[in-house]
Amino acid sequence: MPGAVLPKAPRHIPPPPTTADLDYANLAIIDLAKYNSPEGRAELVKEVREALSTVGFFYVINHGYTQEQTRRIFDIADIPFSQVSAEDKQKYVAAMKADGSYQGYKPRQYWHIDAGVRDQLEHYNINPDVTKKQHPAELRPFLPEISEFAKHNHFNVLFPLLRLLALGLELPEETFVKQHDFNAPTDTWIRFMKYYPRTEEDETKTKNVWLKGHTDFGSLTLLWSQPVAALQIMTPEKKWKWIRHIENALVVNTGEALEFLSGGFYKGTIHRVVQPPPDQRNLTRLGAFYFALTNDDVKLAPMMESPVLQKVDIIRRCDDSVAPTMEVWRKGRIAAYGQSTLQPRDQKGVQEEVINGVVVRHYN
Repeated sequence: MPGAVLPKAPRHIPPPPTTADLDYANLAIIDLAKYNSPEGRAELVKEVREALSTVGFFYVINHGYTQEQTRRIFDIADIPFSQVSAEDKQKYVAAMKADGSYQGYKPRQYWHIDAGVRDQLEHYNINPDVTKKQHPAELRPFLPEISEFAKHNHFNVLFPLLRLLALGLELPEETFVKQHDFNAPTDTWIRFMKYYPRTEEDETKTKNVWLKGHTDFGSLTLLWSQPVAALQIMTPEKKWKWIRHIENALVVNTGEALEFLSGGFYKGTIHRVVQPPPDQRNLTRLGAFYFALTNDDVKLAPMMESPVLQKVDIIRRCDDSVAPTMEVWRKGRIAAYGQSTLQPRDQKGVQEEVINGVVVRHYN
């Protein structure tokens, strides 16, 4: 918001990155500065297609926000947690089970993790149309900035990536963009999230896993990189590897909706959150995200009009005739997550549940 007088927010001071010798994943770095030239865009189509058809994660740089703008977003991101009383938070708890929506607070200890241990993270979720719901008084002065942040994520980052992904399937460039109408009924959300350190007893019971291995259920997740190491992905070689912090970069991953629409060509990669390394072990971990979902009425079946999908072995998670819409899928996933009883599989450390006729797996 150039030239505007911004309301004062407590300054969030990010900790230094870890110095631990971690086994980091080797991810592609997508430079959106190349997007505006025909030659650069052609390169990006190949780079994004390769990244999401193999690993399912990549970094984005030159996304249009300066380092100071990103710092400001993290200042705002901490307000729902550090400036709102516990009593007031309860007034804005999301109706996750009743409505299948994350809009509002997800309180700490709502999800079951493992061995009787519940989570130690809270998040606050905001529809891109920030006027759709009421918000805590402490956050209201910042809603214009949050609205601009949503639009920046949607139009300046998400849409270019969706165009590249459509071209990677040899589909018309606007195919996925039309399925992500900013004003259409959907549950796309901005998420501010904060993890808190746990007791040694909880760490032992859960084998240091803070959030089980899972795939996101939307189309693309945009994570604004932050310095506390805890996110890991499962590589194609079935090895857990850490995600490295890159200053003022985004970490982008595929979700189940895009995996369904592409018949598994674009991979919904399994990822989890674990206890940070020793030099960051007692820190809180603040995050800012943009979780993109398709319009509610999009049917999540493979787009077989793609010449690329016609030439490869696609994966159908269910019969096309019973494929869920985005609305049905996200409501089922949100209502069940961390609440349902998971059934063990033969494969060690893997549990599963069935949602809308589709098997969903969780990984320890």
